[in-house]
Amino acid sequence: MAKSPELEHPFKAYGYAAQDASGVLAPFNFSRRATGEKDVRFKVLYCGICHSDLHFIKNEWGFTTYPVIPGHEIVGVVTEVGSKVDKFKVGDKVGVGCIVQTCRSCQSCVNDLENYCPKQIITYGVPDLDGTRTYGGYSDHMVTDEHFVLRWPENLPLDAGAPLLCAGITTYSPLRHFGLDKPGVKVGVVGLGGLGHLAVKFAKAFGAEVTVFSTSPAKKQEALEGLKADHFIVSKDLEQMQAASSSLDGIIDTVSATHPMAPLLSLLKPDGKLVLVGAPEKPLELAAFSLIMGRKLIAGSAIGGIKETQEMLDFAAKHGVTADIELIPMDYVNTAMDRVVKSDVRYRFVIDVAKSLKAP
Repeated sequence: MAKSPELEHPFKAYGYAAQDASGVLAPFNFSRRATGEKDVRFKVLYCGICHSDLHFIKNEWGFTTYPVIPGHEIVGVVTEVGSKVDKFKVGDKVGVGCIVQTCRSCQSCVNDLENYCPKQIITYGVPDLDGTRTYGGYSDHMVTDEHFVLRWPENLPLDAGAPLLCAGITTYSPLRHFGLDKPGVKVGVVGLGGLGHLAVKFAKAFGAEVTVFSTSPAKKQEALEGLKADHFIVSKDLEQMQAASSSLDGIIDTVSATHPMAPLLSLLKPDGKLVLVGAPEKPLELAAFSLIMGRKLIAGSAIGGIKETQEMLDFAAKHGVTADIELIPMDYVNTAMDRVVKSDVRYRFVIDVAKSLKAP
């Protein structure tokens, strides 16, 4: 007979878990493994709320098993290290993102692209190497192989920096990979939410000329004055869209709602790139000529490897890039999830785990 989550491992742990597809999060006792020779154990200080947490706890992707503790934008302080750990020591500030283990031997892993390893183990809700379940950062502490632990830069805020571990790297990586990280490059950002606002910040930090596209005219002031974008276009306004035709080197599309591709492709110069980081549920509809006429590309990108994520954190610290956040206590998390559904947050919730999660 399988052991309960509370008895699987020697270290008692406490967090907030969903027990079924209602997605309601409630206090939950479980356990973490003993610190292995290459493991880093750390107290969780802050954890961001990602929209994928909501999809997962409600089983909207169809593969959730319960109970599940979400959270993959995790920042903490090291409390113990294994005997063969050489990158970290007790007291270090660290982060853990979306991945806690990979095969370490495939071509993706060898090339520091662990995010594309076919055998990756994500931070919560899947079987770990020992067959027990991974649990995320809505909890009091974590234990993770040091390879997947990130060094936290001294001058990067812990709370406003936490969303960089998913939303940040998700936008930084395609800007870098597709050559949209150079001064003077003309970059479009579609959607101004958790991902979009960080895409704007990183693109501006690279020196790009940034145009924000949104269906909401009300976001114009925030885009231009708050985030210092260079231009703002209401994507439903055909006249504004036509005026921007063939003007962009690349677009980072952060929108997860179903939306047409053709109007966005028309904004690209020849050899322009439309990069999807949002994930609409329905398949894309695409006329071949919208790509052929201009040798344009549609591409996708998912988070980043560990090396690149560390590079991103260091870049963010150097250039003052952080998420715009609303800091909340753990017992507010279900209300926060309801607000995420309504896009009622500017722009990411971060849970103050250390101050508000108290084990019974």
